[in-house]
Amino acid sequence: MSTNKEFDIIIYGATGFTGRLVAEYLVTQYAGDSSVKWAMAGRSAEKLAQVRDEIGAPVDTPLVVADSEDLSSIQAMLDSTKLVLTTVGPYQLYGSDLVAMCAESGVDYVDLCGEPVWMSEMIPAHEAAAKASGARIVFSCGFDSVPSDLGVYHLQQLAKEKFGHPMPTVRCRVRKMKGTFSGGTAASFKATLVAAKKDPAKMQALLNPFSLTPGFVGAKQPYGNKPYYEDDLGSWVTPFVMAAINTRNVQRSNFLLNSEYGDDFVYDEMFMTGPGEKGETIANAMANDKSMGGDGGPKPGEGPSKEEREAGLYDMVYVGSDETGNVIKVAVTGDRDPGYGSTSKIIAEAAICLVKDAKETKGGIWTSAPAMGDKLIKRLVANAGLTFTQE
Repeated sequence: MSTNKEFDIIIYGATGFTGRLVAEYLVTQYAGDSSVKWAMAGRSAEKLAQVRDEIGAPVDTPLVVADSEDLSSIQAMLDSTKLVLTTVGPYQLYGSDLVAMCAESGVDYVDLCGEPVWMSEMIPAHEAAAKASGARIVFSCGFDSVPSDLGVYHLQQLAKEKFGHPMPTVRCRVRKMKGTFSGGTAASFKATLVAAKKDPAKMQALLNPFSLTPGFVGAKQPYGNKPYYEDDLGSWVTPFVMAAINTRNVQRSNFLLNSEYGDDFVYDEMFMTGPGEKGETIANAMANDKSMGGDGGPKPGEGPSKEEREAGLYDMVYVGSDETGNVIKVAVTGDRDPGYGSTSKIIAEAAICLVKDAKETKGGIWTSAPAMGDKLIKRLVANAGLTFTQE
């Protein structure tokens, strides 16, 4: 990886809804901080200039014209930066060339990918090249899957301190969430389903909890597809729409950490809906909600207002347990809606962390915990409105 680059970070897709939020976050959070050299990239110089002015970025903020249909422009972008932060999805439609070129060019990469089938294809195709060039490719650096990945990582560090060993079973339970999933997430979800229905191998990868751990298959994992009551938490739980990507990334982290959580590590995610008949009714309604794959909701490039984003939040509890009855809990919270407000802050801090703090991380295709771990937790708590608290 070359360090002699004009920019530390280029936000690719800066004129899109989420890319714009990332740029706006850097403007406000790092105003006057010359240690982070960043630029905005997209297909249209005119639109980039318009967004730059609308978000109050300095007039001399560098603008880079790059189009996924013109690979020479993409290569020119890579030649100028240490890291590409891309919000241009669905990644299975628009991201494959960029990953390949970053891996070959030794350029770091972070994205917001929630597409496990595509990721399962990118890992064997490009990991060797990334290791050879020094490129650190880190998928899923937004709400999916950083809170889950780092929540489990943090819990396991605390468990080792307290009990002398990691917890073989961890459950994530979403206690509160206010805010919509993003239009990009919905588009990625639909594209994944379309691809899986056409190709049995893709469907198998979609259903496999170890699709991102090549050569490793661990213990049988829970398949949380129906509501049920959990006695120890006193609440009904129902399937959580992000579980299909978060669980895969957590298992990949364990794989990359040389089974630090154990070879038989078991992990699942569900949404808590409360006790009694009301909790059961909500759980069943959520289980039957098909809006993620429907035509409603935000489209890519659309999203909630600033007021709606700032009114959003999430609260997730991670419950670790072992066969002798030891239990440890960690809560992870965010102070904005998960799909946009928090996600844009998380990926921005992940990009800065990878370039500035995690210099010892070697080339390869990573998840957030083994690539950045405690360094990213520290940044998210200090800057991005997240908390990681033992309960």
